[in-house]
Amino acid sequence: MKLLTPGTVLDGFEILECMHAGGMAHIYRVSYAANAHGVRRDSEFPMAMKIPRMTAGDGAENIVSFEVELQIMPTLTGAHVPRFVAAGDLSRTPYLVMEYLPGQTLQTLIAQSEAMTPADMARIGAAMARAAHSLHRQNVCHLDLKPANVLIQADGRAVMLDFGLSCHAHYPDLLAEELRKAVGSPIWIAPEQVVGVRGDPRSDVFAIGVMLYQMATGETPFGEPATAGGLRQRLWMTPVPPRQHRPALPEWLQEIILKCLEPVAEQRYPSAAHLAFDLSHPGDVQITARGRQTQGAGFWHHFKRWLRAAGMQYQPSPLPTQQIDEVPIVMVALPYKDVSDATLYSLREAVQRSLGLRPEARLACVTVISPSETSSTQLDKSETNVHRWHLTRMKQWAEPLNLQGRHTSFHVLESGDVADALLAYAKGNEVNMIIMGAATHGLQMQRLVATVPIKVAMDAPCTVILVKQSLPFELLAHS
Repeated sequence: MKLLTPGTVLDGFEILECMHAGGMAHIYRVSYAANAHGVRRDSEFPMAMKIPRMTAGDGAENIVSFEVELQIMPTLTGAHVPRFVAAGDLSRTPYLVMEYLPGQTLQTLIAQSEAMTPADMARIGAAMARAAHSLHRQNVCHLDLKPANVLIQADGRAVMLDFGLSCHAHYPDLLAEELRKAVGSPIWIAPEQVVGVRGDPRSDVFAIGVMLYQMATGETPFGEPATAGGLRQRLWMTPVPPRQHRPALPEWLQEIILKCLEPVAEQRYPSAAHLAFDLSHPGDVQITARGRQTQGAGFWHHFKRWLRAAGMQYQPSPLPTQQIDEVPIVMVALPYKDVSDATLYSLREAVQRSLGLRPEARLACVTVISPSETSSTQLDKSETNVHRWHLTRMKQWAEPLNLQGRHTSFHVLESGDVADALLAYAKGNEVNMIIMGAATHGLQMQRLVATVPIKVAMDAPCTVILVKQSLPFELLAHS
């Protein structure tokens, strides 16, 4: 379709300017057109119109991709996607009108990657992971995440664009039905997509890993393959460690990147929320040989992986929401004042039960202290010593849980409002479940005073388990 000129009116929308003329679509700034009386309807937000290219020389992917995006866009909500406005059907002029969001694409930021610090990369990576997690919670896998499709806004939030290759678990997968081949952008496509398995949220984790690799090194981990054979190499090839390109990179960042790029989905982060958590708390990343290596793997390593990949059968994952439910981030709020052994014991038992049902769950142990505790100038009351004391106390509490091999972290927060601090932590870290002690006040008191547990339970973005105090009979005599 030829470019539309400014002033053209299409189904009540007026073309203002062409912002992008690409191989798959043209994108225009638009507004509502004036009616017969010259009155123009106001829009709540700036709008953009996407018109797919559908000339005789364009492939079937363009048509099917438009149908996929038309199917998925109206279902998406949240701060990480543009709002849907309207659509035109294929029988006349196909188009999608959506919210226009300002910002820089990651493609632009990667071009400036030499100026990025590891903290910048982690911040952007965490923003992408949170955006992907928001999609997965709506049972959508993007499956075409790449720098041109990620918009970073001024407030640091990531917005995902272009859902033409996406998959919604509750709708027919038109691309799989129509094309019967690997669908995705060659640099960023995940190994399971190469062999035709779609709908796994960990495919988006892989793509985020590729983009982190690009930010960290200025290179792509698997080159720019142009053939099916080139694409299949990522089923067994290990990318050159980022620290071989850039020795100053911290080990925690390489650990995260290479974990995202594991060829077997089960060996990556189990959800985008887990990835965002590590990127937001680099000091808690468990560094293995993967993070320390500075040289690429040799021939025999790749040969053994090639043999293993030859017989590997990739299995479709469960629904994205089911996958998220099976790998939650569990937060336990540990009080430190006026707390009884019964409360601490009961919290530990509740955590043990929750983790026992979910082998891949991540545990975050959190305590909130008053800023006045670290305001003293005495050496023994310094901020470092106070935090260290609380961390030690939490680790001692967790010892009986036998958390070896499980992702666990300990966090000391400072706030004058305990409930607000716990809620902010839960929202900022995509926590799925909060475990905390129930209020010890009577019901009459709780009606008059909103206790911390009640405040958290009322406003939490996730499940809250309030634990009543109890001790086993054999300990009661010693309490």
